[in-house]
Parts: sequence; structure tokens; C-alpha cells
Amino acid sequence: MFTRLTRIPDERMHLILMIILTFTTGINDAVGYLGLDKVFTGNMTGNVVVLGMAIAGGSDLPVLGPAMALVGFMVGAAVGGRVLRQQGRRWTTGTTVLFATVALIMFGLATTLFVVGEDPSKPTMVTVTTIAATAMGIQAAAARVVAVKDVTTVVVTSTITGLAADSVLGSGNGSGTGRRIAAVVAIICGAGIGAAMLHVHMGAALLLAAVLICGVTVAGATHDRQRNGRTAAAEQNQT
Repeated sequence: MFTRLTRIPDERMHLILMIILTFTTGINDAVGYLGLDKVFTGNMTGNVVVLGMAIAGGSDLPVLGPAMALVGFMVGAAVGGRVLRQQGRRWTTGTTVLFATVALIMFGLATTLFVVGEDPSKPTMVTVTTIAATAMGIQAAAARVVAVKDVTTVVVTSTITGLAADSVLGSGNGSGTGRRIAAVVAIICGAGIGAAMLHVHMGAALLLAAVLICGVTVAGATHDRQRNGRTAAAEQNQT
């Protein structure tokens, strides 16, 4: 199976992997918002809106959770940016390390939720959403370097904008329509499955996200290593 990965062009491979990560963001946000006190762990625009409404006196809306998630996301993104600051290739060893870190964090959070049970305390909820947001910040920074156009893995507002702007009703060129629709559908499906899995256990939803992120990491690293190995061999043969 892994040998076949080398036959997939970088652009297509990276698109597939980033779509999968977008799907996992939908799962994480469903768990954070529906299961852990109305906090988005990936969609920071949502947290800004919730925070603004809460400060203005919105009924039963949290302040601490969204605020801590915002801080955590920024810290994670800063860490990701620092790790990848001098790496020019679109998938690198640093990228693999960052995505692997995200997977490990999600495994840890899933385990935590299984241990504390279905009714975690307020401090536990804030801690889990803050750490999850930090992981999503790391993921977003790594995805930014992989640089699949219109697929940030954590938000689809710009994707929807491009989809509409380039549609028949917009500029009419339709470029990137398939990629954009896939990203939007992925996050919707992820959110739906995440919400459905809450009926089983919040930990189960995060465990699914962790497994998928781990799979993305392994596939991306293997593809990168094999493709670079083939390139190096071809260059050596030419010389």
C-alpha cells in the first residue's frame, strides 16, 4: 500500500490529507461546543463571537473557555511557526513532528475524557478545550506550510467565499470548486459525526479524531520520504 503512495502527485496527496484534517476539526469543534461548554477548539472566529456576546451579557455563554481557547490556539500556532520557520519544502520532517504531536495530544485528551467520565468538572472542561485548541493551532500552522489552497483545516469561511466568488454567479471561472466543496463537506460531516458520537462518549469522538490525524501523519511522512527518495535516485542516475 505504501509503495503506491509514491504514484500520487504531491498536490493531490496533500489535498487528500488536509481534507481529512478538516474533517477531524469538525469532530473536535462538535465536542468542544456541544460537550464542553460552548467552546470551539478549531474555529477561532466562533470563539471571538461567543466571547463578544458573553461579555455583552449573553445568557449562559462562557467567557473563560473561549478566551483560554484563543490563547491556546495562538500559542500552538506560534510553536508551529517557530518549528517550521526555515523549512521550505511543503512536507518536511518538522511537519511530520507537528502533526504527530497533534495526534498524541488528541489521544491524551480522549483518554482523559474516558477517565473523568461523561460529566467533567468546569476546570476539566476548560483544560481540555484549551489544550485541544493549542493542538489545533499547531495543526493550522503546519497546514499553512503544506499550503493547499483554500484548505486551512480549521476554518472554511475563506473557502466558502472563494467558492461563491468564483462560481457562475460570481466571476464565473469556477477554479478550485471541487477542492472547496470537499473542504466544506468535510467539516460539516466531521461536525455531524462528532455530534452523533457524543451519544456514545466524548472520548470516543476525540479518539476517532486522534486515529485519523495519526493516519494522516504516517501517510504524509511516508509519501514525502518515498517521493524524495525517488527524486534523489533519479538525480544520481543522471549524474
